[in-house]
Amino acid sequence: MNFSDLGLSPEVLRAVEDAGYKQPTPIQEQAIPYVLMGRDVLGCAQTGTGKTASFTLPMIDILASGRARARMPRTLVIEPTRELAAQVSEAFDVYGKHHKLNQALLIGGESFTDQERKLDRGVDVLIATPGRLIDLFERGKILLSDVKILVIDEADRMLDMGFIPDVERIVGLLPKIRQTLFFSATMPPEIRRLADAFLMNPKEISVAPPASPAATVTQGLVVVQPDQKRDVLRRLIASENVKNALIFCNRKRDVDILYRSLKRHGLDVAALHGDMPQSKRTETLERFRNDEIRLLVASDVAARGLDIQGMSHVFNFDVPIHAEDYVHRIGRTGRAGREGRAFTLAAPEDGRFVQTIEQLIGKPIPPVSVDGIAAATLSFEDGDGRSRGRSRRGHGKSHGAAPQHGKPRQSAPRHEPPRAAKPHEPAHKPETARQPAPARFAPITMGATPPAEPPRATAASADKPDRHNSDDGPRVVGFGDHMPAFLARRAARG
Repeated sequence: MNFSDLGLSPEVLRAVEDAGYKQPTPIQEQAIPYVLMGRDVLGCAQTGTGKTASFTLPMIDILASGRARARMPRTLVIEPTRELAAQVSEAFDVYGKHHKLNQALLIGGESFTDQERKLDRGVDVLIATPGRLIDLFERGKILLSDVKILVIDEADRMLDMGFIPDVERIVGLLPKIRQTLFFSATMPPEIRRLADAFLMNPKEISVAPPASPAATVTQGLVVVQPDQKRDVLRRLIASENVKNALIFCNRKRDVDILYRSLKRHGLDVAALHGDMPQSKRTETLERFRNDEIRLLVASDVAARGLDIQGMSHVFNFDVPIHAEDYVHRIGRTGRAGREGRAFTLAAPEDGRFVQTIEQLIGKPIPPVSVDGIAAATLSFEDGDGRSRGRSRRGHGKSHGAAPQHGKPRQSAPRHEPPRAAKPHEPAHKPETARQPAPARFAPITMGATPPAEPPRATAASADKPDRHNSDDGPRVVGFGDHMPAFLARRAARG
């Protein structure tokens, strides 16, 4: 099937041809006709299958007639990250170059004034991240009552990033009668619930098993000790024919640390994460796309939807905590039918994360050895939290008993638990027959001064005077053997 068989206009077909595309992908082939019909669409397809063009191409044709009013966009596309939003904006520029459509990109890190100026001129296509869209709405700079088409892209990423409450609020501001296009790479129960709430009698399209990696990506798993991972990564980069590569870390600070390490070893590398200014992020991505940078160390901000043509490798320096992120990360390579290679570096304690990934993709990740590096073994936790194949000795932890060091000490008799002597008590008591325990307080006679407690001296305490209640000084109160005089006076008056 060709694009001309999908019902697109000659202008859009010419733009597609100019972009170099000949045949639609499966998601485009199935989704575009239903979008043109005005149907709601629920699309589930693995990353790199062309979901962006499956809604941008028909939307351009739909928007060809009509004109937007000031501050009242006609369509709304919600994206989870700034990079994805910018990429969708570029797609509308490429495919809509033969149409006169106005669009606005509302993302954080950019000037409010410039974005407000675009809204004032009228916008046919509004592409936004949830936070900036809500900011401008609360400022009274935008009205959403004229939106005819809503696109929620990368819905599962929205869920991971905690944007679902914002998305639900935004949808509540839109007209009830609209066309909704809902796309996600995976379809967990939470996403299914949102789809049921937002869509009306949708056409469901699924072109691949949920969360399955592309068949064109060759995968590999290297298990080493944590302090060897940087050395292993450098060896892999040297031994593989790396044209360009994304290197993923789980945390932003680790992105900076790894970037500086690779830079010190003379590699052509840059860093990308969410704490960087938007202008710097845009510049870095543009240089990477233009092959000015060979290696890009990134957080998961680059794991979804970024289309870098011809990327040869992906390295997971850290095993992703969420199994779905593994599919999205390695989906940056092997796109559009090209071959790609993805290597994951795991420490022994990452066993349960690797196991979850392999359960998700339905097959084990083939192990890979690196010359000069001794391979380690993954450790998997049982359901009770214990580790299989790993000795628990020497860890200083035990369930129900304290660790024993050296010879076991003798336990005291059950009737007399060992305890430290109090300052005013003798160090030990003489061996005598068991006697009833004396009363703690002596009986008090009303109206009389309470008798002093007889001294409890023993041979053991004779050599060491009592520092609290000594005959050489005034009696110290507050140690349980003294009754304040005011209590006695109050009792006498009664």
